[in-house]
Amino acid sequence: MLQRTRLSGIDPSIATGRSSSMFNADMTSNHDVLGAAIKDRKVLAIGAAGSIGSSTVHVFSNFGPRSLHIIDQNENALAEIVRQFRSRHDGFNISDFRTLPLDYGSLATRQFLHSQSTYDVVLNFAAIKHVRSEKDSFSTLQMFDTNILKQARFLGWLGETSFDGKYFSVSTDKAANPSSLMGATKRVMEHVMFAGEGRSAISKAKVSSARFANVAFSNGSLLESFINRLRRLEPIACPSGIKRFFVSLEESGQICTLASLLAPDAHIAIPRLNPKNHLTPLEDVARRFIHANGLEPRVYTDELEAIRSVESDLNKGCYPLLLTPANTSGEKPYEEFVSKNESVHEIGLSGLRSVPYLPSNGDVNLTVNKIQKALGDQSNLTDIDDLKAFIAELEPEFLDTHVKSELNLDQRA
Repeated sequence: MLQRTRLSGIDPSIATGRSSSMFNADMTSNHDVLGAAIKDRKVLAIGAAGSIGSSTVHVFSNFGPRSLHIIDQNENALAEIVRQFRSRHDGFNISDFRTLPLDYGSLATRQFLHSQSTYDVVLNFAAIKHVRSEKDSFSTLQMFDTNILKQARFLGWLGETSFDGKYFSVSTDKAANPSSLMGATKRVMEHVMFAGEGRSAISKAKVSSARFANVAFSNGSLLESFINRLRRLEPIACPSGIKRFFVSLEESGQICTLASLLAPDAHIAIPRLNPKNHLTPLEDVARRFIHANGLEPRVYTDELEAIRSVESDLNKGCYPLLLTPANTSGEKPYEEFVSKNESVHEIGLSGLRSVPYLPSNGDVNLTVNKIQKALGDQSNLTDIDDLKAFIAELEPEFLDTHVKSELNLDQRA
């Protein structure tokens, strides 16, 4: 049987195809500019205990901020960040370092903001980010609350502190021509941060975002599930016919650092990846992962058969690869960074370009208020179609691009 100590294959190049970060040159050539923007500054990072956020704050910490405050509801992940910072070989010299287990849309966060002197840089990574979360109206309501309403509320609270620094909130490639409610809520989030009432509250601030690819082997990702399944001696599963862009964990932190500090105001940074060279079938990544662990993939399409074949396949030097149909809600066969009618601009970086924010013809504040009212109305339960209608007020084409199915990802291996 496979020994747990034998596990390998978590090299991000298995997914990205790159042996080093595509953003190293930009980080090096802009080192002094980034340092001037961070050194001795006060930085707040929201939802930064996750993979992308923690990678970004580690990059920021290398430039010597005066204060680094991290807010996240995941107490265990916050504790791990502290352990990592305190164990650095080069020491840890941020004098004002705090981690707080707060909900960024809660009144406790508002009180915390008012207890502090004004921040210079605010980074927001908080999100419900899984397509599978549109499996029912209640999970989707939470997505709308986290991705849209709390963003609007938080920006208003920043305005109360006279914030006039740099504000960054991460988006997703799934916000471009969205096929899922998750991607659509992140597109609406872009409208909120660039054109909503909260943006007016921080009118003197510079606001930017980034859409980028799947982060290879990040927390909760399909690729992380490969590692977990192999440890538990379960079949490795992935949908067939699905292609994705990938960046490494290191690259995700570099993207957010460059986008938050160097992208122009009201621009959304995108990586210089193209479909021909960089879109990778998930099945290919799964096969490479199995090969990296010294085994040969054996393909199955029946879930129970794959489960029952693990031991016999291992005895033959093989491992079950379960390929499932791509037939669940919101599932997009490929990814893209630019929506219809958006344009792409050069911003002087070799690894990043940007998309200038394209305003909606709808009323952002009116839609946000409608969503807020719907979530607060206990006498009238809100269903998926109601939520899609709210999205359509700002993104009318979503009614056509949304991929709807009776199946969801919880019903698939």
